[in-house]
Amino acid sequence: MRQLIAGIALLSTLGNVVGCDRGDNVVNVLPPAGPSPIVRNNVIFRVTGNASSVRVRYSSPTDGLLQVVTALPYSAGFSTTQESIFLSLEVTPLTFPFNVTQPFTSAQIFVNDSLFREASSADFLSTTLFVSGTWRR
Repeated sequence: MRQLIAGIALLSTLGNVVGCDRGDNVVNVLPPAGPSPIVRNNVIFRVTGNASSVRVRYSSPTDGLLQVVTALPYSAGFSTTQESIFLSLEVTPLTFPFNVTQPFTSAQIFVNDSLFREASSADFLSTTLFVSGTWRR
């Protein structure tokens, strides 16, 4: 009997110290949560094909709209913490080598190593490929 009374007294004292305040309200005894981790999203623009030169335009949150005339393959990218971002990529083939009989151009946007948008063309016309969309986490 003494052990039972001592056990109840110990539990009531321990309950007051650990989980309750004087008004018998439950107190959160868990440590406060730390700041949520920062998630970085990696965006990569890729252009491939057999054109000898292309005009590439793409958007980035720090530089706005960028334009480059370059050879292929071409790749550019950036990292962002935004949860929603509009991405666009335009590719115009300018010239093809003399010996090309089957031209092709491909424009791709990858977000976190997953294909987000893609377009391709297989003609000698200087048709601009447009790839765009709003990516959301």
